[in-house]
Amino acid sequence: MANETIEHAKQTMIKTEEALSRELGNIRAGRANGSLLNRITVDYYGAPTPLNQLAAITVPEARVLMVTPYDKGALKDIEAAINMSDLGINPANDGSVIRLVIPQLTGERRKELAKEVGKYAENAKIAVRNIRRDALDSLKKQQKAAEITEDELHKFEKDVQKVTDDATKRIDEIAAAKEKEITEG
Repeated sequence: MANETIEHAKQTMIKTEEALSRELGNIRAGRANGSLLNRITVDYYGAPTPLNQLAAITVPEARVLMVTPYDKGALKDIEAAINMSDLGINPANDGSVIRLVIPQLTGERRKELAKEVGKYAENAKIAVRNIRRDALDSLKKQQKAAEITEDELHKFEKDVQKVTDDATKRIDEIAAAKEKEITEG
């Protein structure tokens, strides 16, 4: 039971790291990245459909995203969805594909984005600490219910702390990589 608690905490922490990576992928870093368009949905025949299901998204150049719709009839709808999104990039429609040129970031904007990355990382660390607290509470309940001994409790607490430290380290690495991408842009 205690090992299951630790394993559950570990898996939940990994999901937190994955969520952080997805969230940071949505931050525009001055480079073209297909994940910028992940949140965009297109009204396609009356149904909201994710853009990446309607079109191939490629990066032909470092600062250009190219959206090639599978159905050319959806081109206008895709263009309208990109215009209505919070991307702040004007799409260039040539009749068969849409090109998005990612503008260079100013030094001030890079600093703002780096701060934003730090906030996301801190929120992820808070989530990891909450998971650790829940796991420790569960282990203490097991010890009170005489399912594990006090010595086992101390050993398991150390295991939970190691899992937490590992997750925090990976979160720091993910955030540092994104900050580097933003500042070097």
